Amino acid sequence: MLGFGNEPPKAAADLIKDATEASFMADVIEASREVPIIVDFWATWCGPCKTLGPMLEAAVTEARGKVRMVKVDVDRNQRIAQQLRIQSIPTVYAFWQGQPVDGFQGAVPASEIRKFIDRVAALAGDGGLGEALDAAEAMLAEGAAVEAAETFAAILGEEPANARAFAGIVRAYLALGEVDRAEAFLGTASAELARSPEVEAARAQIALARQAQNAGPVAELEARVAADPSDHQARFDLAQALHANGQVAEAVDALLELFRRDREWNEGAAKAQLMTIFEALKPTDPIVLRGRRRLSSMIFA
Repeated sequence: MLGFGNEPPKAAADLIKDATEASFMADVIEASREVPIIVDFWATWCGPCKTLGPMLEAAVTEARGKVRMVKVDVDRNQRIAQQLRIQSIPTVYAFWQGQPVDGFQGAVPASEIRKFIDRVAALAGDGGLGEALDAAEAMLAEGAAVEAAETFAAILGEEPANARAFAGIVRAYLALGEVDRAEAFLGTASAELARSPEVEAARAQIALARQAQNAGPVAELEARVAADPSDHQARFDLAQALHANGQVAEAVDALLELFRRDREWNEGAAKAQLMTIFEALKPTDPIVLRGRRRLSSMIFA
């Protein structure tokens, strides 16, 4: 069960320990029924072990409890090494549900270690984070933005690099009409988070929310376009007003018509606005699929 308190990350002492022949069953086999266990077989005389060990420990610590690590000195625990047929060191095994499920031999780069840790951690699922994220999304969709923001924040406390939770907080602020707060929070994103599709979508949603604050009346702009179909600024303003009014499909149609009439107008503003709308929506949204298809047909006609 996911805890929503502000609990600190597990201390390294809880995540990494030395095992003996007497404790191996409890520390590895039994413990792996709850969380994947990484076992590092090493020896004091092994040069590569001295490089790999600290890298493994750092990666396990960064995983924040999704995996744990047990170190086995093969010289002091020869029976374990023989039973698992350890022929060279360093050797690393991952145990899950009492069985070895993955592993490698020799020193490997830090990037490969991280991939290994991620792969092993995935065996146990996300510890309930996926269900919590879905619940927060449902709250947001039902209008309970404050509760959604609190849930997203709790998830972010459990997993600071969770892009979906980070973007969810931004969207919750937007749902509450707190555009400045959403933008300020977005500014705290790490470089890695900022590049994620979820956060890029949130950035586009902020841009659209800013536009909505200055959008004109739909009826008035529709009248201007009807009176002069070549008034590109009026058509562009109409698209922004339609989007602010929740008429997203109609806004896309207006921008596509503007692009058809003059794709270079205002330095390609129609296409740029379309891209912002598409980025703010899910890639599989029917409005996005239809809009991209129509835009492509115009570009390559």
